[in-house]
Amino acid sequence: MLRRISEQIGRHGVFLITAHERPDGDAVGSELALCHLLRSLGKEAVVYNQDRTPENYLFLPGSDRIVHELPPLDPFDAAFILDCSELNRIGENASRIRMIPNLINIDHHVSNGGFCDVRLIDPQASSTGELIFRLVREMDLAVTGEIATCLYTAILTDTGGFRYNNTRRNALLAAADLVDGGADPQWISENIYEADPPVRIRLLAAVLTTLTLEEGGRVGSLVVTRKALADAGALSEHTEGFVDLPRSIRGVEISILYGELPDGRFKLSLRSKGKINVERVARAFGGGGHINAAGCRMDGDLSEIRRRVIEAIRASAAEA
Repeated sequence: MLRRISEQIGRHGVFLITAHERPDGDAVGSELALCHLLRSLGKEAVVYNQDRTPENYLFLPGSDRIVHELPPLDPFDAAFILDCSELNRIGENASRIRMIPNLINIDHHVSNGGFCDVRLIDPQASSTGELIFRLVREMDLAVTGEIATCLYTAILTDTGGFRYNNTRRNALLAAADLVDGGADPQWISENIYEADPPVRIRLLAAVLTTLTLEEGGRVGSLVVTRKALADAGALSEHTEGFVDLPRSIRGVEISILYGELPDGRFKLSLRSKGKINVERVARAFGGGGHINAAGCRMDGDLSEIRRRVIEAIRASAAEA
């Protein structure tokens, strides 16, 4: 499949690159690395995301060129859909982007059923960034400093700083090669993990008061309401990483972040330790992801949502 994607790149000249709503480090890093790759080949490429780039990824080379208004689609020969298990994860312009003639999907989510004819899907990969790295190697291209920085960021963030169980041999080998290519681990980590704006810390202080432990301390959760965001003067992007906090508590095996959306629904982010499958829980509510990291959206009262999620966790544990 890498060869087919390489052929598509050789055949076409103008590309749209996009990823999922509320882009994370893997999405942004992969998009920008691919954009640098295409431009190095003399191609035209535009990176479009529905939502703004989180502040802690603005250091990435090329981030200032990401657009948030979908341009006219006529010039595009092909579109790369990155880090998405289904097309509608792009957001409100998914139906328009679907009309671009050649869609190429690169993704690592186990819930991806294959919505593009040309696709590279590997749930064993640590990140979409790792798959873009494979594409760079397949095409025998030089790893520039810009590409190295973007892809190292993608792998670093989706492995939780090389802490999650998706930190396999290939991820570490790719990271090593990216360091050789110019990625600076300390500088990148400082920009991502040690550059929080004060507003994020104020929001975190409020959110920690919602900490709840259930199922004998095995399930920990936090809640981010729209009011909490407004009171802190924060944005949804400032909640990135909050879901990992309950999991840091001794005895907690599953961590959940309930984030209230503008339409009143809740976006659930789930994380787990070991072989506990939260993708199965998210899938029960129309979501998906990975065994240890998944998400979904749910309607209803928060107390009812909590009840349903705990029931799904119990059912998933019974099937394990």
